[in-house]
Formats: sequence, structure tokens, C-alpha cells
Amino acid sequence: MDYRSSDTVPGPRTEDHLPHTAQAAVKIVIVGGFGVGKTTMVGSVSEIRPLTTEETMTQAGIGVDDNYGSDSKTATTVAMDFGRISITEQLVLYLFGTPGQERFWFLWNGLFEGALGAVVLVDTRRLEVSFDVIGRLEERGVPFVVAVNSFPDAPRHAMAELRAALDLPDEIPIMECDARRRASSRDVLMTLMRFLHSLTANRAPV
Repeated sequence: MDYRSSDTVPGPRTEDHLPHTAQAAVKIVIVGGFGVGKTTMVGSVSEIRPLTTEETMTQAGIGVDDNYGSDSKTATTVAMDFGRISITEQLVLYLFGTPGQERFWFLWNGLFEGALGAVVLVDTRRLEVSFDVIGRLEERGVPFVVAVNSFPDAPRHAMAELRAALDLPDEIPIMECDARRRASSRDVLMTLMRFLHSLTANRAPV
């Protein structure tokens, strides 16, 4: 068979190659309800072209999916988002964004497998959506931090009030973020890594 250049399947771009200095890789999941900004966060912070599995929303989801507060959203993640970021020259994070619609939550089982920690994205317009998400992480024993995504029309609350509303223990970090901004999303991931490090240090034998 005559394979021409146009038939060649392209490999990964040069900028997508794993840095040769990388010595450790950590799997992190980004979770939250529908429309809280998970796909946006993965896309804004990833150093490689992110993989997304967004599909156009149709009338079939009316009455099934709760999109209150996200009425302008026209697409939704149906499997996962994937990205990568180098925290240091030696440490790389693999980011997996979970689907937010409850009918796709069965996919979370595989996405949580091997995850060292999680970021819970929260939208204060639909705070109640976060309760089940946090409950699932607690059931699985997955350490997590909470990031309150700053939507322009979302009500603002003090972090202490949000901590109380979400029934978060004092040791779990909670912070504001803007998932659209790389620096803000990276700060959230750094907070998670510091939290995970503190847990490891506390478990270390005396």
C-alpha cells in the first residue's frame, strides 16, 4: 500500500512531550457540579493542548440535568477533560476533569482510581450541588481542597461562612479562584500539593 504523507497519523506536538527532567507524576482530579468551571480550569492551566469530551447539549437533557445558573452553557463534558502541568522540573501533575452532570457520575469511579488528591470547584449560585461531590470524596478517602470559582453574577460570601455551609473541617483549605486565569488555577493546584505534603508529613513515623 502506498502511504503518502497526507495519510500519516501525526504524533504528539514537540511542546506536548513530557519534559526529560520529570521524575514523578501525580494524578489529580478536578470535580464539581455542572457548569462550575472544570473544563475551563483544565484548559487554562494545562501546558499541553487539553483533551476535552464536550458534547452539545440537547433537549433530551431538559428535566434531567440541572443547569440552573448556567443557562447560557451549550456544551457539557460527557467523559473527562485531561491536561498536564509541570509544578517543578521534576514533578508533573496529570489533571482529570470529571463530568458534572449527575447522570455521568458513574464515570467517576475510573477517574478516581490512583488519584492522589482532588480540587472541588464550587459555584456559590448552586452551593447545594457541592454537598454530594464532597460526600463522594470523603467516602473514598480522597484528600481535597475547595476552590470557589468567581462568577461575575455569583453572590460573595466570607470564606468562614462558606466553610460552615459546606461543613468543612478546619484543616481542609478553601480559597477563591478564577478558573479562567492560569495563575489563579495554578495557585489552587499548589495549595492542594502543599496540603497533600502536610498530610504525608503528619503520617510520618516519629
